[in-house]
Amino acid sequence: MKKIKLLFQGDSITDAGRNYGNIHDLGGGYPKYAAKLLVEKFPDVEFEFIDLGISGNQTKDLVARLQKDFIDIQPDIVSILIGINDVWHHAADKSWIPDEVFEERYRTVLTAIKEKTNAKIMMIEPFLIPAEDKLFFREDLYKKIEIERKLAREFADVYMPLDGLLASAYTNDDPLSFAEDGVHPTKPKGAEFIGQLYAEYISQLI
Repeated sequence: MKKIKLLFQGDSITDAGRNYGNIHDLGGGYPKYAAKLLVEKFPDVEFEFIDLGISGNQTKDLVARLQKDFIDIQPDIVSILIGINDVWHHAADKSWIPDEVFEERYRTVLTAIKEKTNAKIMMIEPFLIPAEDKLFFREDLYKKIEIERKLAREFADVYMPLDGLLASAYTNDDPLSFAEDGVHPTKPKGAEFIGQLYAEYISQLI
Protein backbone atom coordinates (compact mmCIF):
# COMPACT_ATOMS: atom_id res chain seq x y z
CA MET A 1 0.00 0.00 0.00
CA LYS A 2 1.26 3.44 -0.93
CA LYS A 3 2.09 5.61 2.08
CA ILE A 4 1.84 9.40 2.09
CA LYS A 5 2.79 11.74 4.90
CA LEU A 6 0.82 14.94 4.38
CA LEU A 7 1.71 18.04 6.39
CA PHE A 8 -0.75 20.92 6.87
CA GLN A 9 1.04 24.19 7.67
CA GLY A 10 -0.20 27.68 8.39
CA ASP A 11 -1.86 29.87 10.98
CA SER A 12 -5.13 29.74 12.95
CA ILE A 13 -7.12 28.72 9.88
CA THR A 14 -5.06 25.53 9.72
CA ASP A 15 -4.70 25.25 13.50
CA ALA A 16 -8.47 25.39 14.07
CA GLY A 17 -8.23 24.43 17.73
CA ARG A 18 -6.00 21.40 17.30
CA ASN A 19 -4.36 19.67 20.26
CA TYR A 20 -0.75 20.88 20.28
CA GLY A 21 0.26 17.75 22.16
CA ASN A 22 -0.77 15.53 19.27
CA ILE A 23 0.56 16.39 15.81
CA HIS A 24 -2.02 14.10 14.25
CA ASP A 25 -4.94 16.02 15.73
CA LEU A 26 -6.48 18.02 12.88
CA GLY A 27 -8.62 20.41 14.90
CA GLY A 28 -12.04 21.45 13.68
CA GLY A 29 -11.11 23.24 10.48
CA TYR A 30 -10.47 22.41 6.83
CA PRO A 31 -7.73 19.79 7.51
CA LYS A 32 -10.28 17.57 9.25
CA TYR A 33 -12.68 17.69 6.32
CA ALA A 34 -9.93 17.37 3.71
CA ALA A 35 -8.43 14.32 5.41
CA LYS A 36 -11.78 12.54 5.57
CA LEU A 37 -12.38 13.13 1.87
CA LEU A 38 -8.90 12.01 0.87
CA VAL A 39 -9.19 8.75 2.83
CA GLU A 40 -12.48 8.06 1.09
CA LYS A 41 -11.15 9.01 -2.34
CA PHE A 42 -7.90 7.03 -2.11
CA PRO A 43 -8.64 3.78 -0.26
CA ASP A 44 -5.36 2.26 -1.47
CA VAL A 45 -3.26 4.97 0.16
CA GLU A 46 -2.16 4.88 3.80
CA PHE A 47 -2.14 8.51 4.88
CA GLU A 48 -0.37 10.05 7.84
CA PHE A 49 -1.89 13.47 8.38
CA ILE A 50 0.06 16.00 10.44
CA ASP A 51 -1.27 19.45 11.36
CA LEU A 52 1.29 21.97 12.60
CA GLY A 53 -0.64 25.17 11.95
CA ILE A 54 -0.22 27.69 14.78
CA SER A 55 -2.68 30.45 15.55
CA GLY A 56 -1.31 33.93 14.92
CA ASN A 57 1.58 32.80 12.77
CA GLN A 58 3.06 34.95 10.02
CA THR A 59 5.64 34.08 7.39
CA LYS A 60 8.41 35.05 9.84
CA ASP A 61 7.16 32.34 12.22
CA LEU A 62 7.34 29.69 9.52
CA VAL A 63 10.94 30.70 8.92
CA ALA A 64 11.65 30.37 12.65
CA ARG A 65 10.28 26.84 12.81
CA LEU A 66 11.53 25.59 9.46
CA GLN A 67 13.80 22.89 10.85
CA LYS A 68 11.52 21.42 13.51
CA ASP A 69 8.15 21.76 11.81
CA PHE A 70 9.06 21.23 8.16
CA ILE A 71 12.43 19.62 7.53
CA ASP A 72 12.50 17.24 10.50
CA ILE A 73 9.01 15.99 9.53
CA GLN A 74 10.18 15.02 6.01
CA PRO A 75 6.66 15.03 4.53
CA ASP A 76 5.80 13.63 1.14
CA ILE A 77 3.42 16.55 0.57
CA VAL A 78 3.21 19.86 2.40
CA SER A 79 0.48 22.45 2.04
CA ILE A 80 0.94 26.03 3.22
CA LEU A 81 -1.77 28.59 3.91
CA ILE A 82 -0.13 31.73 5.31
CA GLY A 83 -0.26 35.48 4.83
CA ILE A 84 -3.38 36.97 6.36
CA ASN A 85 -1.63 37.68 9.67
CA ASP A 86 1.22 39.39 7.82
CA VAL A 87 -1.50 41.85 6.86
CA TRP A 88 -3.80 41.82 9.91
CA HIS A 89 -1.06 42.27 12.52
CA HIS A 90 0.06 45.45 10.79
CA ALA A 91 -3.35 46.82 9.85
CA ALA A 92 -4.09 49.05 12.84
CA ASP A 93 -1.66 51.73 11.72
CA LYS A 94 -1.13 50.40 8.19
CA SER A 95 2.52 49.69 8.93
CA TRP A 96 2.46 47.06 6.21
CA ILE A 97 5.34 44.62 5.88
CA PRO A 98 7.38 45.68 2.84
CA ASP A 99 6.59 43.43 -0.10
CA GLU A 100 10.23 42.47 -0.54
CA VAL A 101 10.45 41.35 3.10
CA PHE A 102 7.30 39.26 2.78
CA GLU A 103 8.64 37.67 -0.39
CA GLU A 104 12.03 36.97 1.15
CA ARG A 105 10.48 35.22 4.16
CA TYR A 106 8.17 33.05 2.10
CA ARG A 107 10.93 32.31 -0.39
CA THR A 108 13.16 31.15 2.48
CA VAL A 109 10.52 28.63 3.52
CA LEU A 110 9.92 27.33 0.03
CA THR A 111 13.61 27.10 -0.80
CA ALA A 112 14.31 25.07 2.34
CA ILE A 113 11.49 22.65 1.53
CA LYS A 114 12.84 22.19 -2.00
CA GLU A 115 16.44 21.76 -0.92
CA LYS A 116 16.08 19.78 2.30
CA THR A 117 13.05 17.56 1.71
CA ASN A 118 11.54 15.63 -1.17
CA ALA A 119 8.10 17.07 -0.51
CA LYS A 120 5.71 18.21 -3.16
CA ILE A 121 4.28 21.63 -2.36
CA MET A 122 0.74 22.95 -2.50
CA MET A 123 0.50 26.67 -1.83
CA ILE A 124 -2.87 28.09 -0.82
CA GLU A 125 -3.43 31.79 -1.23
CA PRO A 126 -4.71 33.77 1.76
CA PHE A 127 -8.24 35.06 1.55
CA LEU A 128 -10.46 37.77 2.94
CA ILE A 129 -14.23 37.56 3.17
CA PRO A 130 -15.77 41.08 2.87
CA ALA A 131 -16.39 41.83 6.56
CA GLU A 132 -16.94 45.57 6.83
CA ASP A 133 -14.26 46.22 9.46
CA LYS A 134 -11.56 44.48 7.44
CA LEU A 135 -12.24 45.66 3.91
CA PHE A 136 -9.23 47.97 4.05
CA PHE A 137 -6.97 44.92 4.47
CA ARG A 138 -7.24 44.56 0.71
CA GLU A 139 -4.94 47.53 0.36
CA ASP A 140 -2.07 45.25 1.35
CA LEU A 141 -3.49 41.76 0.82
CA TYR A 142 -3.77 42.14 -2.94
CA LYS A 143 -0.02 42.74 -3.14
CA LYS A 144 0.77 39.80 -0.89
CA ILE A 145 -1.43 37.48 -2.97
CA GLU A 146 0.37 38.57 -6.13
CA ILE A 147 3.69 37.76 -4.48
CA GLU A 148 2.43 34.31 -3.52
CA ARG A 149 1.24 33.70 -7.05
CA LYS A 150 4.67 34.64 -8.38
CA LEU A 151 6.38 32.34 -5.89
CA ALA A 152 3.97 29.55 -6.79
CA ARG A 153 5.08 29.67 -10.39
CA GLU A 154 8.61 29.06 -9.18
CA PHE A 155 8.11 26.61 -6.31
CA ALA A 156 4.63 25.08 -6.13
CA ASP A 157 3.50 21.80 -7.61
CA VAL A 158 -0.09 22.93 -7.10
CA TYR A 159 -1.53 26.37 -6.36
CA MET A 160 -4.98 26.77 -4.83
CA PRO A 161 -6.39 30.26 -5.58
CA LEU A 162 -8.57 30.28 -2.49
CA ASP A 163 -9.39 33.99 -2.40
CA GLY A 164 -10.87 33.79 -5.86
CA LEU A 165 -12.59 30.46 -5.27
CA LEU A 166 -14.33 31.82 -2.18
CA ALA A 167 -15.35 34.98 -4.03
CA SER A 168 -16.99 32.79 -6.64
CA ALA A 169 -18.73 30.68 -3.99
CA TYR A 170 -20.36 33.58 -2.16
CA THR A 171 -21.42 35.50 -5.26
CA ASN A 172 -24.95 34.20 -4.72
CA ASP A 173 -24.65 33.55 -1.00
CA ASP A 174 -24.01 35.44 2.21
CA PRO A 175 -20.24 35.99 2.32
CA LEU A 176 -20.12 36.05 6.11
CA SER A 177 -21.72 32.61 6.25
CA PHE A 178 -18.29 31.36 5.16
CA ALA A 179 -16.33 33.40 7.73
CA GLU A 180 -18.18 35.63 10.15
CA ASP A 181 -15.16 37.79 10.96
CA GLY A 182 -13.88 37.74 7.39
CA VAL A 183 -10.90 35.52 8.20
CA HIS A 184 -11.75 32.45 10.28
CA PRO A 185 -13.94 29.94 8.45
CA THR A 186 -17.26 29.11 10.03
CA LYS A 187 -17.81 25.54 11.18
CA PRO A 188 -18.90 23.55 9.44
CA LYS A 189 -19.81 25.59 6.34
CA GLY A 190 -16.65 27.56 5.65
CA ALA A 191 -14.24 24.90 6.92
CA GLU A 192 -15.98 22.12 5.02
CA PHE A 193 -16.05 24.14 1.81
CA ILE A 194 -12.31 24.79 2.00
CA GLY A 195 -11.71 21.15 2.90
CA GLN A 196 -13.54 20.04 -0.23
CA LEU A 197 -11.49 22.37 -2.40
CA TYR A 198 -8.31 21.22 -0.68
CA ALA A 199 -9.04 17.56 -1.38
CA GLU A 200 -9.77 18.37 -5.01
CA TYR A 201 -6.59 20.36 -5.59
CA ILE A 202 -4.15 18.20 -3.65
CA SER A 203 -5.41 15.06 -5.39
CA GLN A 204 -3.16 16.07 -8.28
CA LEU A 205 -0.18 15.16 -6.08
CA ILE A 206 -1.37 11.78 -4.80
